[in-house]
Amino acid sequence: MGGKLLEEIEDWKLEAKLENNNKYFFHTRVVNKVVEGKKSYVIGRKGTGKTAISEYLVSIKEDGYFAQKLTFKNFPFNKLYELSDDGYNEPNQYITVWKYLIYSTVCQMLSKNENVDLDSREKLEKLFNHDLTSALPNAVNEWTGFKFDIKVLGNGIGLGSEKKTSETKGADIAERVRVLEQFIEHKLGKETYVVLFDELDEDYKDIIDREKYKKYTDLLTSLFKAVQDIKAKFNRFKFYPVIFLRDDIYDILLDPDKNKWTDYKISLEWSRDNLKNLLAFRISRAVSLDSDGMNFQQAWSKVFKSGDVRYGNRGSKSMSIFNYITRCTQNRPRDFIRYLQICAELSLERGQDKVTPSIVKTVAKPFSNYLKTEMEDEIHGALPEIKKIFNLFTKLRKQTLNISEFEKIYNAEVSAENIPKRDYQFILEMLFMFSVIGNVTTQKNHQVFRYQNKDARLNMNEQICVHRGLYRALQIL
Repeated sequence: MGGKLLEEIEDWKLEAKLENNNKYFFHTRVVNKVVEGKKSYVIGRKGTGKTAISEYLVSIKEDGYFAQKLTFKNFPFNKLYELSDDGYNEPNQYITVWKYLIYSTVCQMLSKNENVDLDSREKLEKLFNHDLTSALPNAVNEWTGFKFDIKVLGNGIGLGSEKKTSETKGADIAERVRVLEQFIEHKLGKETYVVLFDELDEDYKDIIDREKYKKYTDLLTSLFKAVQDIKAKFNRFKFYPVIFLRDDIYDILLDPDKNKWTDYKISLEWSRDNLKNLLAFRISRAVSLDSDGMNFQQAWSKVFKSGDVRYGNRGSKSMSIFNYITRCTQNRPRDFIRYLQICAELSLERGQDKVTPSIVKTVAKPFSNYLKTEMEDEIHGALPEIKKIFNLFTKLRKQTLNISEFEKIYNAEVSAENIPKRDYQFILEMLFMFSVIGNVTTQKNHQVFRYQNKDARLNMNEQICVHRGLYRALQIL
């Protein structure tokens, strides 16, 4: 059993789109909140499960349930920037184009609903027959490139199916939105329609550039407000647009009414107990697809041998395996999956049927390299020079340091023109936001990291410490 189980764990996937969701999707209350239309904004850090939830929601096969995921990976965002609506003031100028995409997507789902009259379905199918899963840019290009025969829409009974080239796309879209809105309102019934927006961070790059920041944040702010408007207009129906977005991007969006978004927002945060439940579920499913589920200790003991991990000077200290792994992570499911993957791989290479405490300790180094790469990917949009910033900690080789020490080495690298000149405090605040660093309180035995306390802010009067999971990758240990 042990060898087979480790082989299964070794084959776990970090990318939710590649994982067997039917087998491994772990239900949380977030799913029900979205399906019931109570929450429309799913916010969380990279690796906390946003894509897994969206993949599950689109995979549901139930009568009267229609879902379509719009994935913006490799999407040409300039296409959307071109379609601003001059009828709105900034940052609302993209509300119209987002509504248009949402309504067009719902029209495609209506064409597949046999409860909609045949005449409407046939016309909708001719207009909205695009591949939204793998060719979204092509669909958007066509949708914004042809005119509806507005006259035959009338009171929402039908619509024309002739595609024509439009020379005034932006000006035309507001009228199309009005027409589609009216049409959809007459066609929605008791069924559930879910439109999912994922991987919206594709254009989150060089965000320090003021112009790029403004365009990108205006575009996303407009999306949130478009969803808010649609929720209000169609509150009698089960019509649910849902946005999945990284929390660091959500935090930089500015709008006078942003506080009102809280009603529709749900944050993906993983407590220690929830992480244990997730791991118990995944291990149970790795043992058997039909497993009713073991508790955490039962599941954990099938993968790990008993005993603590010894560390410190000549192994003078010890810690449980779970606690040792946890302190290397940022409390994200993806981190735990990766740690267990590497443990399983090394155990199998050594011919062992369970993971020993010594293997858990050995794996800390390759895991550290993974975590560093993961964080570089996450931070790069805000700080393109993040790899060079990480190198500063390698040069310092300190777990805990005074802010003045960082300021000194940072300014020296700026003077040598090795890194761009920015305010060192801004750099530290960015590192704190992503939990690369935390504060060491005056009691010296307590650390404050944002991944543990979402409301934490960097205290410039205290020492800073590097996240333990990065020690080995930064050659601090």
